[in-house]
Amino acid sequence: MKTPSLFGRTINRIHCVGVGGMGLAPLAMYLARCGWTVSGEDDSPTPEVVALLNDAGVTLSELPTECDLLVVSSAIANSHTTMQAAKTRGLQIVRRGEMLAEAVKGKKLAAVCGSHGKTTTSTMLAAALHAAGFGAGYVLGGLPARGGFPPAAVGTNDWIVAEIDESDGTIAHFSPELTLTVNLDWDHVDHYRRAEDLGAAFGGLFARTKGVVLVNQGCQLSQGIAAAAVPGRVHTFGPDGDFAGEIVGDDAVGLTLKLGGDFQSNRAQVRAHGQFNALNATAALAAAQLMGATMRADLLADFPGVRRRQTVLSTLGDVRVIEDYAHHPSEIRALLTELRRDLGTSGRLIAVFQPHRFSRTAQFKAGFAEALQMANEVMLLDVYGAGEAPVAGGSTADLLKEFPVGSARHFTTDSDLFASLDAAVHQGDCVAFIGAGSIDRKARAWLAQRHRTFWDRFADNARLRISAASKLTREEPLANKTTMRVGGAARVYAEPANIADLQGLLRMAREQGVPVLPLGRGSNLIVADEGVDGLVLSLSHAHWATFEPRGADRVWVGAGLRLKNLCGLAAKAGLTGFEFLEGIPGNVGGALRMNAGAMGGWMFDVVEEVQFVTLQGEIVTRRKEDMHVTYRHCADLDQAIALGALLRPAASSDADTVNRQIDVYRRKRQESQPREPSAGCIFKNPEGNSAGRLIDQTGLKGLRVGDAEVSAVHGNFIVNRGDATGADVLNLVRQVRNRVREAHGVVLEPEAQLFGKKWEDIL
Repeated sequence: MKTPSLFGRTINRIHCVGVGGMGLAPLAMYLARCGWTVSGEDDSPTPEVVALLNDAGVTLSELPTECDLLVVSSAIANSHTTMQAAKTRGLQIVRRGEMLAEAVKGKKLAAVCGSHGKTTTSTMLAAALHAAGFGAGYVLGGLPARGGFPPAAVGTNDWIVAEIDESDGTIAHFSPELTLTVNLDWDHVDHYRRAEDLGAAFGGLFARTKGVVLVNQGCQLSQGIAAAAVPGRVHTFGPDGDFAGEIVGDDAVGLTLKLGGDFQSNRAQVRAHGQFNALNATAALAAAQLMGATMRADLLADFPGVRRRQTVLSTLGDVRVIEDYAHHPSEIRALLTELRRDLGTSGRLIAVFQPHRFSRTAQFKAGFAEALQMANEVMLLDVYGAGEAPVAGGSTADLLKEFPVGSARHFTTDSDLFASLDAAVHQGDCVAFIGAGSIDRKARAWLAQRHRTFWDRFADNARLRISAASKLTREEPLANKTTMRVGGAARVYAEPANIADLQGLLRMAREQGVPVLPLGRGSNLIVADEGVDGLVLSLSHAHWATFEPRGADRVWVGAGLRLKNLCGLAAKAGLTGFEFLEGIPGNVGGALRMNAGAMGGWMFDVVEEVQFVTLQGEIVTRRKEDMHVTYRHCADLDQAIALGALLRPAASSDADTVNRQIDVYRRKRQESQPREPSAGCIFKNPEGNSAGRLIDQTGLKGLRVGDAEVSAVHGNFIVNRGDATGADVLNLVRQVRNRVREAHGVVLEPEAQLFGKKWEDIL
C-alpha cells in the first residue's frame, strides 16, 4: 500500500524520465506496486525492460497532462525536453536517489553501497532473504539474469533492501537501519573532486545508520571511515572477518563456502563463481543474518545472477562471449583475472572496452591501460559520455596513448570493430565486452551477425556430409513440430535418412562446438520464441520407424516409431503390455529419453535393451539393468540419441482383447485431459502429492496469459487457445510456480523440457 504522501504532500501520479535504465526502472516498478500511478519514458528501452515495466503496471508515454512529480535518472541532462516542459508547468523534479530515499521512509532500510559489486551483493541479499522466507522488499540496481526474480518487490515486513548509489550525492538523503559497504574506491570524479569528499559522504551515511555497519575486511578505507563514524557498531566480512567466508569448492554448479566467525551456519552453496562473488556472497549472508533471517546452507543455491556481470552471451563454436559492467580499473582487473584463470593456456582473451564518462577516463586512463593489458588483444571504443561533456585528457584517443605502441586499437565504427573481431576470434578464445554504457548492444549486434554467418557455413558444410535422402534446412519453424504449437525456429534442422548420415552430423557438430538437440514428436517440450541455437535432429524418416517381432516374445522398435503406431501394430500382432502408451503423443525415442508414463505404466517397464548413439557418434547397446532410469528421466540418454529398443510384451493375446484395453485407456484420457494443444503435464508430481491438485487448490485453473491458459480440465496442463506464443507459455509457467510456492510452500519442478534452453534461466 502506498504511503499517504511524498515530500510532504499528496502524490498520485509520478512520471519517470530514463525509465529504461537500471537505476530508475526497478524504482518505477516498486512505486507502481506500492500503488502510485507511474508512467515513464526512455529513448531506447530494451524489450525485456519494457515487458517488466508493463508487468508492474508502469506505462510508457510522454509527460502526462495530469502529473504530480517528475523523477529523473542521473543521466538526464537539464536540457531534456521533458525536464523543460516540467519546469514550465511548475512540477517538482527529483533525482532517482531522492525519490528512493523518500519512498523507503518509515521502512527499515538495508542499504547496500560502495564502489564495486553492490548490484550483485544487493541481489544476493534479496535472493537469500526470499529463500529464507523473510519477507523483505527490495529495489535493485540491475536485472536478475534469470527470470522469475523481478528487480523490485514490495515485501511483507518492515525491511527493504536497496542499492544506494553515491555517484550524484543523493547518498546524503538516506538513514539506513543497516549499511553494507562492499568496498570503497575513489570513483565518480565528476562529483567527488577529492578522495576526501568521497570519504565524507560515506562517513555521513555511517553516522546516520541506526544499527550496524558491515564493511569489507580487506578494505582499509571503509573500515577506517566506519570506525571513526560509529565506533563499536562495525562488523567486518571477508576471509578473516567477523563474518568469515572462504571457498572450499568451485564446480559447474557453483561455489561452496566454508563460513565461520559470527555466522550461525558453517556452509553455503552459491550459484556463482570466483573470489569476487565469494566475497559478495559472504557480505550478503552476513547482512541477512544481522537482519534476522534464519540461516541455511542453500539460501544462495538458486541465486539468479545479475545481467551484465560476467553474463555469458554465447559459447557457439567453442568461443565464449561475455559482457560485464566493469567500468573502473579495479573491476576490470578482477574480471580479467577470473577470465584468465578460466581460460588457462587453452585460448586467447580479447577485451573490447567502452570507457564510461570522460571525467573517469581522464582520471583513471593509466589504470585502465594497465588492467586491460591482461588481455591478449584490446579493442577500444569511443567514450560513452552518459550525458557528460568531454573533458581534456578524457577521450579514447588519450586512453590509447597509455598503452604500449601496437598493444591496443581504437575503433570508431561498428563495421570496423566487427570485422576485426571476426578476423581475431578462433575456437577456444574468450571475448569480453566491458563497460557501463551501450557496449552490451554492440555485443549483441556483433553476435547476431557472427551467428548468421556461422550457421550458414555450418549448414553448407553439413550438406556435403550427408546423402541426398536426408533433409537439412536453415531456420526451420519448430512450432508445428510440437504438440504445444508455439516457439521459433531451429538454426539448423536435419532429418537423417540413415545411421551414417546421423553419425556424420554428430561428429561435425562436435568438431565445431555446436549443441545437438534431438526432437521426437514434440509432445513434452516447449520452444521459446527466439528458437533454438543448435542442430536439431529428428528421426522422422521412415528408416527409423521399424517394428520387427523377434521370436514369440520380443519386438524391436525404432526410435522414430510413433507410440500410437506401436500400440496398433502390437495389437495386430496380439502382443499386450503396451496399451498404456497409446495416448502419449510421442515416439519411442522420446519415451525412452523421458521414461514416459501413463495409466500406471512406464516405458522402461517393457524395455529389455536400448541401442543409442553418443554425441561423439559411437553406437552403444545397453541392457535395461545397466541403465540409470528414474522418474521421467533416463540419464544414459542425456548426451546420446536413442536409435531403438528391444521390448518385452507382457503376454500374447488376440487383437480384439488388446484393442478393448486401448479403448478403456483412451476414454479415461479423454475424460481427464484437455483436447487443446498442450505439452502434456508441465510439472513433475512432488513426492507424495500431485502437481495438478496443488494448482487446482491454489485456484489457478483458467489463469491466462495471452492465449496460454491453465486448463480447466487438468490443472497441470497449459493449453494453447489459438495464438499463444512461447513467451505467453513461459510467463504462465512462472506465475503458476510462484503462486503454488507462495500458497503451499512447494516448489514445483518442470517435467516438460524447455527445448534448447535451461529452466533455471527462465524460472
